[in-house]
Amino acid sequence: MHGTTIGLPLGSSGTGNPSETVRIGGVPVSTLSLRGLIDKMLREAPPRLAAGARPWLVFDCNGHGLSLNATDPAFARDLAEGDLIHADGQVIVKASHWVGGPAIADRSSTTDMFIDSLRGAATGKVRYYLLGGTEQVNKACADKICADAPGLELAGRRNGFWKADEEQAVIDAINAAAPDVLWVGTGKPREQAFCVRNRDQIKAGWIVTCGGLFNYITGDYPRAPMWMQNAGLEWLHRMATNPRHLAWRYLTTNPHALYLIWKHRNG
Repeated sequence: MHGTTIGLPLGSSGTGNPSETVRIGGVPVSTLSLRGLIDKMLREAPPRLAAGARPWLVFDCNGHGLSLNATDPAFARDLAEGDLIHADGQVIVKASHWVGGPAIADRSSTTDMFIDSLRGAATGKVRYYLLGGTEQVNKACADKICADAPGLELAGRRNGFWKADEEQAVIDAINAAAPDVLWVGTGKPREQAFCVRNRDQIKAGWIVTCGGLFNYITGDYPRAPMWMQNAGLEWLHRMATNPRHLAWRYLTTNPHALYLIWKHRNG
């Protein structure tokens, strides 16, 4: 039995209609704020699981995602299956003011969404399952969030490495745990494909893709200073701190994303 879930208070930063979207670079992005998104998740995931309803599928949108959506047909099909796509990148928020129509309230980075939800999840007994990262990172992340948010109940956890013939066992383990929120951090486009492919089998209230989230929680990936995040330059910090894996991605997808925003500026 779940306790009463108390989401984070909705103030002026909690603006945005839960059903309202704005099209950015060809992708319909929710205008919901970070705080509003967290409140919606903590409020709606537990009863959705209890009712046995189809999991609510939540994806993120940033420059990398815009570029993949335009160049990878399989990813585009998977992304279109999402029930809600939130603005993970500051450029997406700024673009909503350039293209006209409803503006996105603020940036809802997946890392902030996760961190800022922990206290509310602990209070409301909203149970999380962590899927992704190496075994070391996954365990360290689980240990850290349980220490940081006393009372937080983890339904379970598993690293993000498995073979195709092991996937059903992964799903069975998730279903045995029956989490309110399943966080899937295996990176684009793999995580979106996994969620869409297995959505009708998975027992969870919400399924949220989260990329390298667990590495940011453990400190393996350092976060950018707040001024860089606010200026939309977190990608630059990531590229500088991990050039081997991220330099080519950002140098190719960022210009493409800006082109797509301009191309689709009138919807």
